[in-house]
Amino acid sequence: MASANEELQNLIDDPGQWAIQTGDYQNHRYSVLDQITKDNVGDLQVDWTFSTGVLRGHEGAPLVIGDVMYVHTPFPNIVYALDLKDDGRIIWKYEPKQDPAVIPVMCCDTVNRGVAYADGKIFLHQADTTLVALNAETGEVDWSVQNGDASIGETNTATVMPVKDKVLVGISGGEFGVRGHLTAYNIADGTMAWRAYSLGPDEDMLIDPENTTHLGKPIGENSSLDSWEGDQWKIGGGTTWGWYSYDPELDLVYYGTANPSTWNPAQRPGDNKWTMTIMARNPDDGMAKWFYQKTPHDEWDYDGVNENILVDQEIDGEMRKLLVNFDRNGFGYTLDRETGELLVAEKFDPAVNWASEVVVDKESDQHGRPQVVAEFSTEQNGEDVNTTGICPAALGSKDQQPAAFSPETGLFYVPTNHVCMDYEPFRVNYTAGQPYVGATLSMYPPKESHGGMGNFIAWDATKGEIKWSLPEKFSVWSGALATAGNVVFYGTLEGYLKAVDAETGDELYKFKTPSGIIGNVMTYTVDDRQYVAVLSGVGGWAGIGLAAGLTNPTDGLGAVGGYASLSDYTALGGQLTVFSVPE
Repeated sequence: MASANEELQNLIDDPGQWAIQTGDYQNHRYSVLDQITKDNVGDLQVDWTFSTGVLRGHEGAPLVIGDVMYVHTPFPNIVYALDLKDDGRIIWKYEPKQDPAVIPVMCCDTVNRGVAYADGKIFLHQADTTLVALNAETGEVDWSVQNGDASIGETNTATVMPVKDKVLVGISGGEFGVRGHLTAYNIADGTMAWRAYSLGPDEDMLIDPENTTHLGKPIGENSSLDSWEGDQWKIGGGTTWGWYSYDPELDLVYYGTANPSTWNPAQRPGDNKWTMTIMARNPDDGMAKWFYQKTPHDEWDYDGVNENILVDQEIDGEMRKLLVNFDRNGFGYTLDRETGELLVAEKFDPAVNWASEVVVDKESDQHGRPQVVAEFSTEQNGEDVNTTGICPAALGSKDQQPAAFSPETGLFYVPTNHVCMDYEPFRVNYTAGQPYVGATLSMYPPKESHGGMGNFIAWDATKGEIKWSLPEKFSVWSGALATAGNVVFYGTLEGYLKAVDAETGDELYKFKTPSGIIGNVMTYTVDDRQYVAVLSGVGGWAGIGLAAGLTNPTDGLGAVGGYASLSDYTALGGQLTVFSVPE
């Protein structure tokens, strides 16, 4: 077995700490802490709070290493170290000086999904793509490196992930024609170890045409170049702003690539490989083992960056090493994470209509491909034609807000968007640093539904079935947390922290925090007492109208009109709220 970063792995294994944004390398977002149970969670109370001093969308979660909590903010990406033994006293504060010109280049709010820890360092990937390693004790900069160029639209919204002696870093900016990549920097000094592009020549992508596979078959030479017209791949998107996971036994990292550029499919004929793809790579040299492209020639902006959750479960009587992915396109995928074999692909929101199915039959010439419904094909309907009633909307049946997995129930707990759209593509020219979108969108709840724009669901990934579903007024844009107390937590855009029964979905507790929740719920202990914490601060794509003061319904890439009534329920804020059950 390949050894992960040993110190970090030990911290991850300690349930009293929250050492990595995803809870663990497998992205389970599950805690074995069980002081807070379904029987006493109703007694939960606010223990303490902390104002971040920043407005706009607060995604991600704090980390807890030892008795110190590390809290981050959206732009300007302040980091606080708080002393949990001394009423949250601020030990240090890091406030980078970034050019505010990066703000309008960030497509969907100035969010950041949190810091990472390894080897005594706190890693922050700033909006302007500066990656800094801060001394965890003092907040001083150990080293910093520039990962991209904001002047051509390259920005960052994601967290990073330390694996062994490297830290893995993505890039945002698909709406500006950025060519996506994943980069590994050496933790010790910030030097670049490797960079793997999402598209382009084989050598740029770190692929071996004979040994890198797609659905079990070698991808062959020039697999990406042959799927683009001319040089369109150079501004082709496939950015990497989602989550990463790692299997130390297989020594593979997994992540997804985003939408192709532009949003007008007529300008980029072909499958546009390897956008919209789950990638499995060796963390030491970046070489790709397998790919799976979920939405070839994406016509709807269904980015493929959502988290890949690694579980071992039984399918057809056989224990399998699985990878589970809830894609923006509305399909829940279950793959063999060793080989990339597709095992299950089913809709996790019944409203999904852009495709009838994803073909799982290996004998079919359509194996692995979604079967596009002509009525909802923006490509087939053509440029300057408004295709109406497409479900889901571009923000997907689930965006980056991470699901949780409980080994106790074997179920996945998934925050979802229940939203449809109209989509009108138009011809657009590329200019470096300028938006390169090429579509006008409007969003709204599905017809003949519960009237709301979200559900929180429990999912069986071995069968591809919804076990229960809780309707919500707005999209559930918060990351879930599952615990051994048989409680699952999530937040709502109105600002509620909710606790539900892991088996039944019955609501056990709710508390309204000062602003809408798009942060991810986490848990930790101090002096053997369990706490639950979440960041409030409405924003993100769903809350961009509120966060940025936009009122035109088609602004915010179509989200402003769909979520216009959100301002009736919450206001801007930036606060950490920490809960516990009274002793």
